[in-house]
Amino acid sequence: MFAILSKETESAMDFVEAVMLGVVQGLTEFLPVSSSGHLVLFQKLFGIHEPVLAFDIAVHVGTLLAVVAYFARDLLAIVKGVAAYFGTCVSTRRFAMPDASAPQAQMAAVIVIGSIPTGIIGILFKDAAEVLFSSVLLVGVSLCVTGTLLLFTRVARPSQSSTSPPSALKAIVVGIAQGLAIVPGISRSGATIATALYLGLDRETAARFSFLLSIPAVAGAGLLGALDLVGGAAIPVPVMATGLVMSALVGYASLALLVWIVKRGRMHLFAPYCFIIGAAAIVFSLR
Repeated sequence: MFAILSKETESAMDFVEAVMLGVVQGLTEFLPVSSSGHLVLFQKLFGIHEPVLAFDIAVHVGTLLAVVAYFARDLLAIVKGVAAYFGTCVSTRRFAMPDASAPQAQMAAVIVIGSIPTGIIGILFKDAAEVLFSSVLLVGVSLCVTGTLLLFTRVARPSQSSTSPPSALKAIVVGIAQGLAIVPGISRSGATIATALYLGLDRETAARFSFLLSIPAVAGAGLLGALDLVGGAAIPVPVMATGLVMSALVGYASLALLVWIVKRGRMHLFAPYCFIIGAAAIVFSLR
């Protein structure tokens, strides 16, 4: 997850910063290079200190809109599938976990199941994660871990035919991987997609499930952040709108690019970048 930081005060933010931070958010939220890890590095390199929570939430809404727009057909199909499934359950008076006969309802169920470990990890380790944001060394090591996860997707053997949703157990494992991305330097998209591929999901389903699973996580994080806004300083609405629009547009493009790359089995191409930035961060922390 990515928290945008600004230079000391919210009032100092202008349209140029809003565009820049919106672009950075849109790129790093989806590409498997760890947005939170880059946040820590930018913070240390450029003397950025205080969070601009309102702007942070705005750009997160932008990337959330990008996911919803990109997967609009899938989300609509899931809503229709869940409605049809519950209609059948009510008419037959039989309620059970959706199976392969109701794939869209099954997808909705495993998204909920996968979100549970993510939520638990996020709540239990929220304070610890804030402390971890001060460690450049941890970011460097974690980026190298992300690079390793991406590199070994070359030898993963995903299914070539099945496009059915993952099982409940696989959803839990992917949800745990998503929760571990609370550590700066661990890419959420990289960890979840790589884990799904290692579990045997086909490439398209791995990418689709990863990003559908991100919707509750990002929405939940935004809601928790909104609860902390009381008493905070205001940012001009046009500035926040600029950041939101830029993060949404760039986010949609980077999301489409990553899905295209995953489908072609090329996620490992991001590994060298993670290794280089990770090694640089380690050297920087030890100097």
